[in-house]
Amino acid sequence: MADIEVPVFIVGGGPVGLCTSLLLSRFGVPSLLVERHPATSIHPRARGLNVRTMELLRTWGLEHEVREAGRALENATDVVWAESLAGRVLRRVAAGGRRENIRPVSPTTGCSCAQDELEPVLLAKAQGYGVGGIAFGHELIGIETGPAEVTATVHKSSTGQELTVQAGYLVAADGADSGVRQALGVAAVGPGILNQQIGIYLEAPLGHLVMDRPAVLYFIENAAISGLFAAVDNTDRWVFYTGRPPDWDQAAGGLPAERCIELVRLAAGLPDLAVRVRSVLPWAMAAQTAERFRAGRVFLAGDAAHLIPPVGGYGMNTGIQDAHNLAWKIAGAVAGWAGPSLLDTYEAERHPVARFVTEQALLNIRQPGRPEQYATLGMTLGVSYDSAAVVPDGTPVPEIANPVTDYVPAARPGSRAPHAWLQRNSERISTVDLFDTAFTLLAGASGQRWRDAAAMASRDLGVPLAARTVGQGGDLGDEDGTWA
Repeated sequence: MADIEVPVFIVGGGPVGLCTSLLLSRFGVPSLLVERHPATSIHPRARGLNVRTMELLRTWGLEHEVREAGRALENATDVVWAESLAGRVLRRVAAGGRRENIRPVSPTTGCSCAQDELEPVLLAKAQGYGVGGIAFGHELIGIETGPAEVTATVHKSSTGQELTVQAGYLVAADGADSGVRQALGVAAVGPGILNQQIGIYLEAPLGHLVMDRPAVLYFIENAAISGLFAAVDNTDRWVFYTGRPPDWDQAAGGLPAERCIELVRLAAGLPDLAVRVRSVLPWAMAAQTAERFRAGRVFLAGDAAHLIPPVGGYGMNTGIQDAHNLAWKIAGAVAGWAGPSLLDTYEAERHPVARFVTEQALLNIRQPGRPEQYATLGMTLGVSYDSAAVVPDGTPVPEIANPVTDYVPAARPGSRAPHAWLQRNSERISTVDLFDTAFTLLAGASGQRWRDAAAMASRDLGVPLAARTVGQGGDLGDEDGTWA
């Protein structure tokens, strides 16, 4: 007998695991998430949330909280190259494109929010539903897969107790060194490790240097050092990334604080800078994609499925969008209105996306300063899925000069629904806001028969389906005629 039985078991409590938990809860599906660390991340790590991720957070009711959590970086939208933080600026570009280019095609814009600030927001939302359980300080130590269930063994660090969890499905969001992926024997293909890095999380009074030129990233290149300052609040908290020095000694705990301070001072251009080192995180920049994202009842998501070099800020966004693609399909399978073949479309849809995004990140490494690194609207909003879940309508894919930078809204099946502003009573909403926990049918103002047919289909098939009429006299107003 298992100690715990649950429909879905999630391994990993980073942004991807937490999003999976909160999404399943929105569908009313109980889950259990375990994370080996005692709490959410204490290291800022990733920070850039692209416009598509912010659209999802908006739909989940989290846009305001996330922007508040990242308020310190609200105006830090650029990327700067300089000889040092105190030295001459060599170049500046707008990361993610200018906001005026995004506003016509989305109800929101990208946002910078460091991972240690983001994760508590996601955790609070996930716990707030009271549907899924989240257990920190619990480490997966073994799994057995069967035709009807997955059985996992979990170690509780505070007591040493071992628990057995039986679940219908397992979502592995356990990071780059995914123990689940390794246990399943799923190979990861690609160049692998590209270089070894360290991230020094620090406190130093540097805000006065960038007060008139706020940015989210500052690339540093001088005779003594090369690296990258990532702003956490653009005043006192920063992460400095640089190649792992030859005197790095893992067995001795990495680098002494004095050596870390020396590296930071060289990059800042201030030899007497007061620096407090909060933590040092070694990591490997790598590029690999799992050969499969599904193995029976186990699904890989986020870094467990794809390692994307952080040159462009694609990794966390791709992982959160994995969770968005997967959660509703598992919910359908658990509820019984979706057949098992729907779950195959997760890999069919997300695997090509992961490969394409990884290719773009590798091009960014090989071609420094490439315009596509910071202008990604096409790659972000222009994803078009081709799978058994998508019924073609016979229209061709829009012709686009550059699929990374250029976005053309399309209502073609498999595409993200185009954005248009509508009115719901006195509230202004986007078409994008309407696509949430149910299939959604939008008909014209005189489309009551479509609504009636949708209600009948939903009742007879047990499939969640919401239908709305748009236009004068309909449920939703189309004031400027954009939707029509």
